[in-house]
Amino acid sequence: MTRVLIVEDDPMARKLMEIFVISNSRYQLLPSLSNAAMAELYCTANPVDLILMDVVTAMDSNGLETAEKLKKLFPKIKIIITSLPEYSYIARAREIGVDSFWYKEPTAEALINVMDKTMAGESVYPDNTPVMRLGAALSDDFTERELQVLKEVVSGKTDAAIAETLHLSVFTVKQYIQKIREKTKFSNRTELAVRARESGIVISDHRPEKEGS
Repeated sequence: MTRVLIVEDDPMARKLMEIFVISNSRYQLLPSLSNAAMAELYCTANPVDLILMDVVTAMDSNGLETAEKLKKLFPKIKIIITSLPEYSYIARAREIGVDSFWYKEPTAEALINVMDKTMAGESVYPDNTPVMRLGAALSDDFTERELQVLKEVVSGKTDAAIAETLHLSVFTVKQYIQKIREKTKFSNRTELAVRARESGIVISDHRPEKEGS
């Protein structure tokens, strides 16, 4: 029987995945964790065959960073990154050698299928990121750079902080934000940040700070 560890800080998503795993006799559910950093400690002390790993977890612990460590420490453990349709996570997961990637959806069949294939030695990745709506725009209406700026806006950074992070001028950052607002038709920056966060198109790697103006 395959021993499965779930790392997910959203109670509803965690419970749903637990139900999916329990419903299949080939899998044994281990205690679920809300903090990715705790997975390393758990795997050190307990046998684990498969991890369903969320990206942004409790205490600002990043599932991708933890997955990278775990693949080096425990190469036999299979890891499936579970994520909302955030644009940048697939590339990062491939880069660090995560076994498979699953966009969260409320069906047991989809998750169990990915788990079965992963345990059989396959690497399962979606062909592309699902197209999501953000205001009057679709996710594929944005350029790569606009999505990078939007991700920083969602994190609550000021224009100056975004400029420093992305190596842009403050003026250029303001231009990008204005273009994004024109595409989405949102009336202000706060609404843009809240709606983008809710959509899952971009997800801050850290819990949002107070929005800048």
